[in-house]
Amino acid sequence: MLVHTEKMLKNNEKNVNFNGVFEEFNPGAPPPFKIADIRNAIPKHCWVKDPWKSMSYVVRDVVVVFALASVAAYFNNWFLWPLYWIAQGTMFWALFVLGHDCGHGSFSDNPKLNNIVGHFLHSSILVPYHGWRISHRTHHQNHGHVENDESWHPLTESIYNSLDYMTRKFRFTFPFPLLAYPVYLWTRTPGKSGSHYHPDSDLFTPKEKNDVVTSTLCWSAIVALLVEMSFIMGPIQVLKLYGVPYMIFVMWLDLVTYLHHHGHEEKLPWYRSEEWSYLRGGLTTLDRDYGLLNNIHHDIGTHVIHHLFPQIPHYHLVEATKEAKPVLGKYYREPKKSGPLPLYIFGIILNSLKKDHYVSDTGDVVYYQTNSKNH
Repeated sequence: MLVHTEKMLKNNEKNVNFNGVFEEFNPGAPPPFKIADIRNAIPKHCWVKDPWKSMSYVVRDVVVVFALASVAAYFNNWFLWPLYWIAQGTMFWALFVLGHDCGHGSFSDNPKLNNIVGHFLHSSILVPYHGWRISHRTHHQNHGHVENDESWHPLTESIYNSLDYMTRKFRFTFPFPLLAYPVYLWTRTPGKSGSHYHPDSDLFTPKEKNDVVTSTLCWSAIVALLVEMSFIMGPIQVLKLYGVPYMIFVMWLDLVTYLHHHGHEEKLPWYRSEEWSYLRGGLTTLDRDYGLLNNIHHDIGTHVIHHLFPQIPHYHLVEATKEAKPVLGKYYREPKKSGPLPLYIFGIILNSLKKDHYVSDTGDVVYYQTNSKNH
């Protein structure tokens, strides 16, 4: 095993072919290692799920959410409201990440606990837990596949050209793509159909219908509660306390998930047919550094290892990534270091939206292309 690992490291570092000639690194080439090699490099304790530790993060985040809302409502000051919106929207995003762990089963080994906590967290921020959990599972099982991937997968050139002017503008003009998540939950993306709320959607199998109904009912209960609160305290107050933070959360979700799969300085491949594999698709994901926010949103930027091994709890991802990097070699793209606040990410997404428009309708290893006309 040691000799095999050393051989992989040399291949990754030098990219030398069998004739001893230096070759430029090709991110679309099959890697010289297997997924088992990465798994074996990760310490065994990184796979252990501690439900008490997981719940401690839930308690922490929920306490912060209620504390922020209480302070904002008490002072009711227009100077403080924007600060509250940003902070609370970020905390809603943190709640989502913990619910996301429940959906993957990395929260605990108890499916009932995962589902209860997942419904509590996701329903509170208007996410249908099972509906999204199932489609997100599809995303992980098909990451990097042009047709079969579920979220933020590329448009083909023909679909891109078929979009009407306004749809194209909204999809590729900042900040509109950062408001896409609620629309995606209702209608999915161009070229695909179905709703995360409807049990008969082609997103789900017949066995999953009851789960989807349960989540939609929980989602509906929160909507009804928000309506009732609007009658009690007024719609403006509900908008300030909940509505605006919800939109900030949506922007966080779309921004972070987009940057996990786009915006690298060098084009990364997307695959079709036999060229795709779970490992090759996972290796096209990207880690991102969010500075002080890494801990707040539970290291969700540590994404490559999460994509390959979603069973690993979020609090072990940093260590697991550190141990796996020697095996991954150049297939791991070291994230740009952030300052205290990750302001640099806005430059990345703006540049990506200008360049990453579609991929070819044909070809088994394809890269984003740029529309030469004004989109």
